[in-house]
Amino acid sequence: MAVEPLSHKDIEDRLAELPGWSLDGDRLARSYRLGSHFAATALVVHIAQVQDQLDHHSDLTLGYNTVSLTVNTHSVGGAVTELDFKLAQRVEELAAGHGIR
Repeated sequence: MAVEPLSHKDIEDRLAELPGWSLDGDRLARSYRLGSHFAATALVVHIAQVQDQLDHHSDLTLGYNTVSLTVNTHSVGGAVTELDFKLAQRVEELAAGHGIR
């Protein structure tokens, strides 16, 4: 099944289901603040594992006690697709496991 870009309305509707996520240009974006740099590093490692499982990767940035990511689908010209929302949902599940709401 081919991956198709989502319409702006579809993106906005899906974002309503993912508090904290936003559309930044042509990418889904989210930042997390954690209790320590070690906790932020652990979250990055877990996100990287999920990205490898999904074979879909974001731009992932580790800062001091923070993790930020942006994602779109390169194979469809950098548009937002269902793959991006699947990754975002999995990241949200990881964040919840790290005590982030």
